[in-house]
Amino acid sequence: MSWRTLLILGGTGSGHVAFAESLLAEAEVRRLAADRRAGDLAGLAGALAAAKPDETVLVEDVSTWAGGDPSPVVEAVRACPARRLVLVSAEVGLAPPPTAATARHRAQALGDLNRALAEAVDAVALVVAGHPVWLKGAAAPVAAARAGTAALPDPASVPDLALRHLPTPDDTVRTAARRRLATAGLGALGEVVVFAAAAQGTDHPSPWQRVRMLVLHGDHAGAAAAGATGSAELVARLREGTSPLGWLAAAAGVGVQVVPTPAAAALEAGPAATDQEVEQALRQGWRLAEQAADEGVDAIVLGAVGAGAETAAAALVGALAVRAEPAAMLARVHTPDGKIDDQAWIARCAAVRDALHRARSAGRASGARPALAEVGGPDLATAAGVILGAAYRRTPVLIDGPFGTAAALAARNLAAPVRHWCLLPDHGQHPTAVRASEVLSLEPLLDLRLDLGEGAAALAALPLIRSALTLAQTGALRPVAAAAAVGEVSEPTTG
Repeated sequence: MSWRTLLILGGTGSGHVAFAESLLAEAEVRRLAADRRAGDLAGLAGALAAAKPDETVLVEDVSTWAGGDPSPVVEAVRACPARRLVLVSAEVGLAPPPTAATARHRAQALGDLNRALAEAVDAVALVVAGHPVWLKGAAAPVAAARAGTAALPDPASVPDLALRHLPTPDDTVRTAARRRLATAGLGALGEVVVFAAAAQGTDHPSPWQRVRMLVLHGDHAGAAAAGATGSAELVARLREGTSPLGWLAAAAGVGVQVVPTPAAAALEAGPAATDQEVEQALRQGWRLAEQAADEGVDAIVLGAVGAGAETAAAALVGALAVRAEPAAMLARVHTPDGKIDDQAWIARCAAVRDALHRARSAGRASGARPALAEVGGPDLATAAGVILGAAYRRTPVLIDGPFGTAAALAARNLAAPVRHWCLLPDHGQHPTAVRASEVLSLEPLLDLRLDLGEGAAALAALPLIRSALTLAQTGALRPVAAAAAVGEVSEPTTG
């Protein structure tokens, strides 16, 4: 971010508080809220002056710090030593003037304070209906990005840029598309047409013509890979087109790009990656998405073939989602001949349990970046970067298993809007994917229950998705009488 201090304004129900929280989702935040009995602006000024240089401070509602001279708090904002300061306040200028004299005086005082704070901070955003309008300071060039004219970000700035407000699909178009398809007879596939319509900004979306599958290949050392076969053979078969993923990709006309990532350390013994490796991986993923968009790719499928990646995904979801314990997150392990390997499953559960205990004890389990370092690894961080970069370029990402959903959850914690660019064809009933999709509020389109590798369900569903988009674009839909749509039954005509 290019700002250190930010004022966010918004009216009741505007979403300004949620926007503030989304900007700071990845940080450890100290919240300042007024004590109703003793809160005033002088108290807020004192609290800001006492902030520490390594803190991120959120003032939850400036308007609750009642009364007093605004000058001290304005100076305290300018001098606040915190690493980052976000102030949330109610915008009173758009509401009708209150009729009571006391309320009018309070509204005027808050308006004066908002103006003074706006002068003192680096950036100001007004949130209307959940969408921020940047009034001051640099922000992610959302409008320009939508028009296709925004300069591409320097990859070195990606981790900070990822915390800004990324573009969201068009809700107006989404509503129009849903209304148009209400009686179209597409069933569950109607939702993918609505998804594509909002992403493309038209209620007659085009079928995805150029789809690329990015397969992340990074092995995990230690017990995370207990019972797993080597990934080198899987990668070789994928490149040759002789693996299930290769066959499905070829049948769907999808290009496959294998992305090697650094190996992850044994998560039961220490962090899976360093903080620097996570930063580099996020940037690499962002660049991969940018490259795909530049080459005309209109949808991305995420896949993974690394040994132990599924275990790391379970650990990451366990860190970022509540009520997620290892034994409930990890699927059974099978030997090459199809038998259940209980010892390998127990080893994986113990590794995730120990890693989560270590991360939580160190206070590194709630933020996406530290969680990726502690239990995720470079492959998951790269996948999260892909999702962030794809959202910036308004490119849908298809996810379908524990790895993809875990990466989406990490990306969502870095920038809340990214989940709106993720499509879940199926989660295969895998417990990690089910839990992550619940947190992300993503409903699976289908129930294929394939167990052919990460990305297989998305590839298998892609021809159906394209068919639905083609039907919706051409208008070749099953006609349904309006009366039938509301439950009436027409009598058959007789000659």
